Amino acid sequence: MTKILRPHRRAFLAGSTAFAASLAMPAISRAASRPVFTHGVQSGDVDTSSGMIWTRTDRPSRVMMEVSTTESFANARKLAPMDAIPTSDLAVKRLVDGLPSDQDIFYRFVAADLNDINVTSEPIVGQFRTAPTSRRNVRFAWSGDTAGQGWGIDDDGMRTYATMAQHKPDFFIHSGDTVYADGPMQDEVEKDGQLIWKNTTLIDEKRKVAETLDEFRAQWKYNLMDEHVRAMNAVCPTFFQWDDHEVVNNWSDAKDLISDDRYTEKSVHVLQSRAGRAFHEMTPLRITPAEPGRVYRKISYGPMLDVFFLDLRSYRGPNGSSMEDEITDQSRVLGAEQLAWLKRELAASQATWKVIASDMPIGLIVWDNWREQAGAEAIANGDGGPAKGRELEIADLLRFIKTGGITNTVWFTADVHYTAAHYYDPNKAQFQDFEPFWEFVSGPLHAGTFGPNKLDGTFGPEVKFVKAPAEGQGVNLPPSEGLQFFGLVDIDGATEQMTVRLMDRADTELWSVTLDPKTGAI
Repeated sequence: MTKILRPHRRAFLAGSTAFAASLAMPAISRAASRPVFTHGVQSGDVDTSSGMIWTRTDRPSRVMMEVSTTESFANARKLAPMDAIPTSDLAVKRLVDGLPSDQDIFYRFVAADLNDINVTSEPIVGQFRTAPTSRRNVRFAWSGDTAGQGWGIDDDGMRTYATMAQHKPDFFIHSGDTVYADGPMQDEVEKDGQLIWKNTTLIDEKRKVAETLDEFRAQWKYNLMDEHVRAMNAVCPTFFQWDDHEVVNNWSDAKDLISDDRYTEKSVHVLQSRAGRAFHEMTPLRITPAEPGRVYRKISYGPMLDVFFLDLRSYRGPNGSSMEDEITDQSRVLGAEQLAWLKRELAASQATWKVIASDMPIGLIVWDNWREQAGAEAIANGDGGPAKGRELEIADLLRFIKTGGITNTVWFTADVHYTAAHYYDPNKAQFQDFEPFWEFVSGPLHAGTFGPNKLDGTFGPEVKFVKAPAEGQGVNLPPSEGLQFFGLVDIDGATEQMTVRLMDRADTELWSVTLDPKTGAI
């Protein structure tokens, strides 16, 4: 059994064991005399002066909060308390602002029972580091796809999280499929009459598809039952985006569930509403007041890095052929407002590197109907010709980047459950009005392994590296096969070069490349 990864020593209170104890999943009992934090802590969306923090209690509680730049919490700053109540499933999160840049920030929660305010919990502690205002080395990790295809928490747990945490990234980008609300699990999985997997940790809400709000919330709580996930959350901020499995497979606003007997709730709009609420309740995502529930956003992480998070789900037209010759509501994947926002923010960015975190790849063909190889589910429509359908918005964006002289854009994504590096070359493309760029793919974190997918030639992608199941190895391989992947990105504070490494959960470096700033070329 894999040894649990514990946070490094800075995460501990001096002379205290409370933090270490908080990482062990408690036995939740309402009859207990003191409130309990049920699923650890999380932080996210950290910039130079602020960050989000999150936790959850086992009962209605008043949650006291304080932050400090020292692990002893000397001269701690107390924040106004928040109430953890059933309307938010007893979860609380808040933006902590006014923080110094490039500084370790320790945060501490204590919960008081609302029915007896004098009865308080043990403290629980987490930490993150704010972004710098000057140039220093920056490291982040990215991947996607957690607890999918029936592969849940076994005796080893979600080990890829432990491997990532060992590299002490400044933050982690979860590129989507953060939960699998549409993927019921069984206690045991057999293949050819042999037991190949045992979900030693399982809850009833994971035995069926999620339909109610509480069932969607439970998808998140299940993942947080994993020791490696909680340990990494305590010391590393996660920047979340979503894709399809947070709601239902391959969803768009036009998804039809009439023939899916697993669902008694047939409205994808109802499911999306409940899934979206659970997503925002259970993650340390900044809420945009102008558009509640919004996922796309920009996080500035110092002078060398801006990260642009896309949402390719909420504003897309129906999945299908996507072969229109002009941009219409039916052919969109970004949506007019998001595309306009992205152009504005890219043009205004002064960061050396503009990372575009996309929940789906550009040039890989992903079919809505895999059996018939029909209907575009991602961006590529599969014909390899001039840009059509969903490709038109991407063509428009790439042309805008070139015309505006916007340099050093790099795309990071997951979704397809293998790892790869793609170089997009206009000289090899059908649509050629763009500057060359890289796209890096990594995942799954803890899910079935598939691939590789075929490439669509519209934007001229070339495979520089790929690691996927070998021919004859099969599909939907369990995490125990080892084909679980993440990526590491290092930006050098002196040279501003970006080095991208593709890794597996055994911490093997599979491939790497170093990109020079300004041109993005090797």
